[in-house]
Amino acid sequence: MKNIFTYLFTALFSIACCNVSAQNKPEPLAGKIYGTITDSVSSEPLSFTTLHIKTEKDSLIKTIISKTDGKFIIENLKIAKYHLAIISTGYQEKVITIEAGVATINLGAISLSKRINNLKEVEVTADRPIIQQKADRIIYDMQADPESKVNSVLSMIHKIPYLSLDADDNVQMKGNSSFKVLINGKPSGMLTNNLKEILRSMPASTVLRIEVITIPPSKYDAEGLAGIINIITDRKIGDGYKGTFNVNDNLPQGGPGIGTSFTIQQGKFGMNGYGGASIYNSPQTNYTTSRVTTDTNATNLKQSGYNKSNSKNAYFGSELSYEIDSLNLISGNFNINGNRYNGTGYQTSTLNGTTGLLQGYNINSDNYGNGGGFDAAINYQLGFKSSKNTLLTFSYQYSDYGNGSYNDIDVSDPFDYTTPDYRQADNQDSKEQTFQLDYVQPIKKVNMELGVKAILRSSKSDFEYRSLDSATNTFQIDPTMGNVFNYTQDVFGAYNSYQFSIKKWSFSGGLRAEQTDVNADFISNASSTKQNYFNVIPTISVNKSFADNSSINFGFTERIRRPSIYRLNPFVDRSDPDFITTGNPNLRAVVMNILQVGYSTGSGKKVSVFIGSDYTFMNNLELQVTHYDAITHITTATYENTGKGGGVEGNFNMNYSPGKVYNLSVNAYALDLFLHGTGNDTSSKLDRVLYNVSISNGFRFNNGWSMNANVDYHSKSPTSLQGVTSAFVNTSLTVNKEVIKNKLFLSAGVNNPFTKFRNAIAETTGTDFIQTNNNQVYFRSVGFSLNYNFGKLKNDIKKSRKEINNDDVSKGGGL
Repeated sequence: MKNIFTYLFTALFSIACCNVSAQNKPEPLAGKIYGTITDSVSSEPLSFTTLHIKTEKDSLIKTIISKTDGKFIIENLKIAKYHLAIISTGYQEKVITIEAGVATINLGAISLSKRINNLKEVEVTADRPIIQQKADRIIYDMQADPESKVNSVLSMIHKIPYLSLDADDNVQMKGNSSFKVLINGKPSGMLTNNLKEILRSMPASTVLRIEVITIPPSKYDAEGLAGIINIITDRKIGDGYKGTFNVNDNLPQGGPGIGTSFTIQQGKFGMNGYGGASIYNSPQTNYTTSRVTTDTNATNLKQSGYNKSNSKNAYFGSELSYEIDSLNLISGNFNINGNRYNGTGYQTSTLNGTTGLLQGYNINSDNYGNGGGFDAAINYQLGFKSSKNTLLTFSYQYSDYGNGSYNDIDVSDPFDYTTPDYRQADNQDSKEQTFQLDYVQPIKKVNMELGVKAILRSSKSDFEYRSLDSATNTFQIDPTMGNVFNYTQDVFGAYNSYQFSIKKWSFSGGLRAEQTDVNADFISNASSTKQNYFNVIPTISVNKSFADNSSINFGFTERIRRPSIYRLNPFVDRSDPDFITTGNPNLRAVVMNILQVGYSTGSGKKVSVFIGSDYTFMNNLELQVTHYDAITHITTATYENTGKGGGVEGNFNMNYSPGKVYNLSVNAYALDLFLHGTGNDTSSKLDRVLYNVSISNGFRFNNGWSMNANVDYHSKSPTSLQGVTSAFVNTSLTVNKEVIKNKLFLSAGVNNPFTKFRNAIAETTGTDFIQTNNNQVYFRSVGFSLNYNFGKLKNDIKKSRKEINNDDVSKGGGL
């Protein structure tokens, strides 16, 4: 396999060398126009100015945007007369008539005059699309949604196509917990390990847009079954500073939180930062568990008890950039995060058989832990004088994340239960280094990209079990119950992709090759396991635009889910003696194939609609498998590659704005999931339709007042071939006030005002048992939020156009 990888690496760079040579050959002259847009008073360049190229009869041919230095270039124009319309916010529109031919025309500096308005302030509201469809992704414009000024990013997720929140506010993409998360196109360990907490603290007003990449191009790693979520923060700046500060609180479940983002620009140096902290309290709630076995020695287990917990989380992230000159750019990022939690619980347990009580006990439990880490990256981007769009980028990233968990179990009133008090401790640490080289080169109308990458991962777990020695009244280590686990995973990748457009059609396609080497050592029992596999991942996406701004897209790709340390770790959690959980270090990677089609009506209408459909199929899907031991009366849950099948999914999103006062948003998906077991689990089958509908009603009144009323319905959802969770309805009402225009916003709201608690019911079945968990969850809550925007800046921080992104492993839990 390594020979194959080496051959592919050589072939890709041979193509690059040939393309570079071809570029140096003289090309025939074509009509070309270029110039610079400037301010008429200061002569400073105006970045991101819109330029419309029209025929002599004012038929639009194309639209381009000037660069950050105000420069623009228009190539391949036929010999004709054109009108060039130049539009920039706050400036008077300018129209220039041009006679284009085979010669190059330098328009020089084109100055725009600022628009003067002596009338009273008039707010002009224009149609702005919230949803945009591209060939490989859906883009949700946060700034076009009025709710973004008062809500957190987590509160906005349910409105975005393909995204939803489960009963515990965990983000899901296409109903799946396996996806990559990027911020400004780059991974961050703090998002990987604390996504829910960070999005809860992150003000939506600091986010420019969220991209849901359903058919990721070949330049992205192939991991993450559902795709990629890319969070783009608002980084528009000029010399000076700009930022947002948010304070929020939720009661009784939840707690206070703060979030902030800021941008600083001084000359060629720029910095973008974001951070936050939160406290999350879960007051005491009750639960019950029952398990009925149907073997020859039928039993009935009943448990009841309560839990309460609280956690603290803090994070900070930053991007830095220094432009050495027009061809050399250094950029980087640094992120740090930490969290800690503690909880207590009480449980009573009785096991009855046909002859009466078989076993009983009560336990008091204390669990606590902490985690944290950091990641840092540096990028060097090299441009070329011969072609400003030809780029070579070198990148390096290092990350380190560790966490520890501890359980103290005290047993009382035992009946035929001989296990003494015990203590569990598990310490995990994961390190990762990434080396990456990217090359981008336009070849006439085709944009070619290629690159290579190496990800070197190492993880370790040190699990310790201590049992109470009644003779000495001390806790002694039990070596038969502990384990030391080391795991390395090296991924070597190479890609080559091409993008081009023909009139209303745009095409993107490429191949990515990845070689994976896995080595796991179990030091405690002197055993080991190795895995090596090679994948070639094709990607193709096509988009067709129509005259009315509607569009249709098609796509195909494969995705990989490599098992994470959470599912590989053989740590045996015995915090509940009757139900234990453990990881499986022998898990293999999962490959999913995805076919996709989508249609969008586009913008400029009172109603905008997006409709999409996916067909997926896979083998060896890793699922949680639960077994019951009739001798020990213990149920064990672990992960196994036991699922085969697929699903057909439909997505629907609609935004309706009949006027300035009211806006209706509907976001829904349905998935027909069909799986069957493999290996030792061939008797298990799953054929279920699961769906989710979110309806958001927005009302805007005079004097800065607004209100939002939301209803979400979540159907029953499978957790494995054996398990399913109950359906639930979530409601919320929020009142918002703009105190200072575009500066200060206040918000207050209530979630689920009619229901204090919700019963979250999960049912798991096997060949000889039925298990039901009924957890009481706080449902009613009251929240408050204050959002303040400060500063005023204009241009973007420069950063490398190619950077590392490999937030790719699966999270714990879920399908």
